[in-house]
This record gives sequence, structure tokens and C-alpha cells, in this order.
Amino acid sequence: MLSKNAVKRIKQLQLKKYRKKTQRFLVEGAKNINELLHSTVKIEKLYLTSSFFNTINTSDIQDVSSVLEIVKENELESISFYQTNNAGLAIAEIPENQVDIKNDTWTLLLDDIRDPGNLGTIIRIADWYGIKNVVCSQESADFYNPKVISATMGSFTRVNVVYSNIADVLNNNPNIPSYGALLGGENIHSLADLPKAGFLIIGNESHGISSQVESLCKNKISIPGFGMTESLNAAVATGILCDNIFRLKKK
Repeated sequence: MLSKNAVKRIKQLQLKKYRKKTQRFLVEGAKNINELLHSTVKIEKLYLTSSFFNTINTSDIQDVSSVLEIVKENELESISFYQTNNAGLAIAEIPENQVDIKNDTWTLLLDDIRDPGNLGTIIRIADWYGIKNVVCSQESADFYNPKVISATMGSFTRVNVVYSNIADVLNNNPNIPSYGALLGGENIHSLADLPKAGFLIIGNESHGISSQVESLCKNKISIPGFGMTESLNAAVATGILCDNIFRLKKK
């Protein structure tokens, strides 16, 4: 039976201020729990249903025997952020992620991405294309929000995410070409090639890239549209641009 203190702690970690205070976050669901178990992220506590635990190959995961607690499905539902979670929930330590900006790879700069689902999906897209580093503006959604972690589908264990001033990142790395997604930018389909490294800047869902960041952006690019809608979802746009970047970049 889950203790009242355990339930209280889990509920608190659904809030950003407690995640920041304790440097802990929640991971829920079969896919994300599996990815967590195969990662180097330290697990403080693991609550699993017996049915899910029996599906795990314990020979190739980190040792969690000392922090594991088997719970019933109705107990899990009572503490879960999502009602459909019948696998497990973990409390994990927030790692000290550091982004090392390099001139031989692409880095995503996210300028005020507020929607947790968009942020999580963008991180998943970054993982798909092998982008290891994502820099978010301070106003962007919290990476450790349960909705963000859920939307990454496990990619949170492989992508480094930090928060910084996007303008400072651009100013501090003047030799790295920057490409900002803007409606009035150059049609990305018209580009002959792209460098092997650069910054891809994605702006806010409603207002796009801020004027300060836009003024520092060296190249403005856009996705050609053939219908009537005014804009694309930020995560969808990121996926399309990443696909073009990795198709066109120099080897």
C-alpha cells in the first residue's frame, strides 16, 4: 500500500516549483519507463505493476532492486498524471545536462516554445535526426513537465536540453551559421545545399521568433505552402526543416 508521504511527493513533483526545488522529475508509462531503465539517469524510486514488471528483461537494465516497489493498477492510477497508465511511474534525478556547442553538428534553438506537447515532440524529432543538443529560451515550457516527458517517447534520455538566452547563444557563437524559421524566409526547397553544422531556430507557436533573435539570425528560411492555412504547428515545422537540413547538408 502506498504511503501518504509517497502519494504527496508524487503529486508535488507534478508542479515545476517542486521539481526545481528537489531536482527530481516523474517518468510515466511503459515506453518511457523502459527507456529510463536502459539509460544512465539515476532512479530514486520505481513503482511498477506486476504485469509490466514481468515484461522487463532485467539482465540489461540498471539495477533498481533497492528502489523498486510493486503496486496495484488502481494504486498507480491514483498517483499517475495520466489515467491510462497501467505500467509504472518513476521518480528520477534531474541530470546536470550541459550543451557543448560545436561547429561540426546542428543544434536546435527553441525561442519561447510554450506548449509542452510541442516541446516533447520536438525533442523526439531531434533524437530521430541525431541532434544531441537543444537550447530552450527561459520562457519555454519546462523540459521536465510530465506532458513534455510523455511526448518525447523516451528521447528525453538521449537529448541534452538546457535553458539559456537564445540571443546570447547566437552572440557567443558568431562563426556558426544560424537558420531561423520565418514565414518570409527563403524557400528551403530552393537551397542547393546547407552547411554540416548550424543553428536551427524555431519560434513561438503564435508569434514566431522574437525580434531580438530575428535580428541576430543570419539566414531566414521558410517551408513552401500550397494550401490556404496560414502556418504550421511548431513541431511539424521542425520535422520538415530537419528533414531538409539533413538531406541538403554537406558531408
